[in-house]
Amino acid sequence: MDRSQLADFLRTRREALQPEDVGLPRGPRRRTRGLRREEVAALCGMSTDYYARVEQQRGPIPSEPMLAALARGLHLSLDERDHLFRMAGHNTPSRHPRTDHISPGMMRILDRLADTPAQIISIVAETLVQTRLAVALLGDETCYTGLDRSLIYRWFTHPHARRIYPEADHATHSRIFTSELRTAYSRHGADCRIGEVVDALLRESEEFTALWSAHEIGVRREGDRKRIQHPDLGVLELHCQVLYDADRAQALLVYTATPGSESHDKLRLLSVVGDRSSQQ
Repeated sequence: MDRSQLADFLRTRREALQPEDVGLPRGPRRRTRGLRREEVAALCGMSTDYYARVEQQRGPIPSEPMLAALARGLHLSLDERDHLFRMAGHNTPSRHPRTDHISPGMMRILDRLADTPAQIISIVAETLVQTRLAVALLGDETCYTGLDRSLIYRWFTHPHARRIYPEADHATHSRIFTSELRTAYSRHGADCRIGEVVDALLRESEEFTALWSAHEIGVRREGDRKRIQHPDLGVLELHCQVLYDADRAQALLVYTATPGSESHDKLRLLSVVGDRSSQQ
């Protein structure tokens, strides 16, 4: 680990970011060049003390998850992320489509959606990051580990995963999820992550096995509409806009409602009802 170079790299990247780059208010009396350390720490999901010690060359060797969080919070490019890992004495992560690294462009868009339910998911429907209102709407989907990180896997193996959608929509979602997984499987091959999810579901879910054997491709819901079942607000009829990154390995999902509708009013209440994950 090159403490000096690592600390200098983090400092220069912190100072190069402006508050508006990450969705933060600048404030009228701001004198700090770039972001403050506490702001970077919050973006990376770590304590201010931990981040400060690393930047001041007196902290521990950051683990790979910590480095990934730093890369995401500082909006590093893939080349910058790899450089960060090397300076910390770690091997660079794979650049395969299953990577969890989010491009700076996608993160800049998400940062501007603080007042909107939005999240970025991977090719196998692993939620990589969510806005606060997305957690209020869907629950914290970033807390899972292993195969459970994939919503598609949870959908076919854990009954509680289906609570976010009305029961009448379950069969449609099952077909859509299977179709999306098969599309990813055919586009990227039996990638170890995609193949791992498929193999596990073929072993564990008769429903998935039957749908997989039907070879349905391109199954879509009607328009961009999606119904979400919330424990306090009931059913919300939402529009789900999807923005893909360049290689279609990750997608940004943004949930909105028609202005003036009942669902639009319910969506505005998300900020006061709290995190639904504590209610499940």
